[in-house]
Amino acid sequence: MTSQPDISTDLPQPEGHGRLRDIVYGAIDGSVTTFAIVAGVAGAELSPFIILALGFANVLADGFSMAAGNYSGTKAELDDLHRLRQAECARIDTAPETARRDLRAQLARQGLSGEVLEAATAQIAANSEHWCTQLLAGDHGLSSVDPQPMRAALATFAAFLAAGLVPLLPFVLGLGNALEVATVLTLACFFGIGAYKSRWSLSPWWRSGLETLAIGGVAAGIAFVVGRLFAL
Repeated sequence: MTSQPDISTDLPQPEGHGRLRDIVYGAIDGSVTTFAIVAGVAGAELSPFIILALGFANVLADGFSMAAGNYSGTKAELDDLHRLRQAECARIDTAPETARRDLRAQLARQGLSGEVLEAATAQIAANSEHWCTQLLAGDHGLSSVDPQPMRAALATFAAFLAAGLVPLLPFVLGLGNALEVATVLTLACFFGIGAYKSRWSLSPWWRSGLETLAIGGVAAGIAFVVGRLFAL
């Protein structure tokens, strides 16, 4: 039987927020926006060179824009977390009785009562860092793990770049039916994104894939229809 110290050692320590949201967000947007460029320019019957020029420009510029936006948004979350953490830690120092009553009320809402409640309150309050973390979670719904703006930005940009290049592949290869192949590849990319994110879901891979395919397919369909209007 594994002892308590061994169990504590085996538990993984959180390193930061997961990148799943950043990857899925960047990949879907990369596929849709690049396919919109491809559908629009191909619908206007312009040369493959123009399609590739505009497509690659979109992948790089829009991908960087999304990464910068995600960085700024995640940095704002981090700054707010630091502000609230500083405020809660200051409250523990300046008004410990009020902070202790708040801590006790939080633990009571979680189902503790009687001697167990009093012991848990005393145990957590004995460590100011744990005390502050509990107040952040109970009062503000915030995790003790800091978001990482640069990692979030890099994950978004990499996913955008990888998925955004998919609709351009048929034109890079010079296929005669490049737009049709790009459409199929884009839809397959949506399904692949959904199947990938099912690793962190209770849904089977095929259901998650079809769900993302339906969402991305609607967006791609709108881009295709608008693009074909340029050919009229």
